[in-house]
Amino acid sequence: MPTEACVLPRKINRRRILGGSIGAALSAAAIAAPAIARDRARLRLGYLHVVAVDGQILTGLDRGSFDKEGIDFDLVEFNTGFEVVQAMAAGKLDVLSAGGVISSLLPRGGYTAFLVNDIEIATAQLWVRPDKGVTTFADLRGKRIATARMTTAHIFLDRALRANGLGPADVEIANSNMSAAVDAFIAGEVPAVALWVPFNITVREKLPGAVKLVDASAYYPQSAVVGGWVARQDYFAANRDVFARIIRGWADANDQMLRNSKAAAGALQKSNYPQATIADIEEALAAQKMFSSREWKRLYADGTVARWLQQVSDFFVTEAPLATATPATQYFDPSLYLATI
Repeated sequence: MPTEACVLPRKINRRRILGGSIGAALSAAAIAAPAIARDRARLRLGYLHVVAVDGQILTGLDRGSFDKEGIDFDLVEFNTGFEVVQAMAAGKLDVLSAGGVISSLLPRGGYTAFLVNDIEIATAQLWVRPDKGVTTFADLRGKRIATARMTTAHIFLDRALRANGLGPADVEIANSNMSAAVDAFIAGEVPAVALWVPFNITVREKLPGAVKLVDASAYYPQSAVVGGWVARQDYFAANRDVFARIIRGWADANDQMLRNSKAAAGALQKSNYPQATIADIEEALAAQKMFSSREWKRLYADGTVARWLQQVSDFFVTEAPLATATPATQYFDPSLYLATI
């Protein structure tokens, strides 16, 4: 899933702080860590406004899943995954929900992943322009590819190139935020772009001649990318009851989305994605692989989720080497989920 949000205006009936500029978005009052009462808990939740990340959050808020558990969120919306992990590292958030970028933060130590949203099975896509001479992977050699580095799209692009006989050194990555990358592709400044849903909609609408060369589903499950929820290790350990309530609220929303995906897509579009169509939301849901809360138990318990997280951490550690990298078996804690669901 993506690590950058395509921010769309929407009706929202709970406190929200825009996080496009971290320093400006968070007031001094918001930076102070809140005290958690045992009856109700208020947490600062940083997130990205893409269905693969906020689908369960918004569904849970709209249907009262978190309210029933005594959980209140101060929602802090960010434009990029890089920004949300920076905010967490700076102590400006209590918990975050993001895509594959969480695997760049977790190996640094001091953080716990405790909940996974989905597998971004086809959210990342590679689009090319035949009118610029690119129709195959072989045509990409020596060409510029626009994307946002250190994101789900970058992870996907690296794997797609390697699977087709190319390496990162065989192409030039034009790094920018995803909106700028897509604009450059549409303007003809680059012949290819590695993006994530829902930016594919913009490409389809504005550049009908563009071709989707491949999406991440071609490399699943060997290259599964998962996104989920992260908290500071000490904060998580001191508030396990609160995080168990978050898990229960999430599970109620998640299972509702699976039981009635059409109704869930309609509710998400109406309340939170008004500039998208219901078909767009249904497409976004189809691009991510979700499991029921009980199915996730098996994947947590048998080590599958930890292996998926480690695969992505290995990519980030290669891109930005760490002296000591915490392994997924240590930063992912499935015990609370297994005890709660």
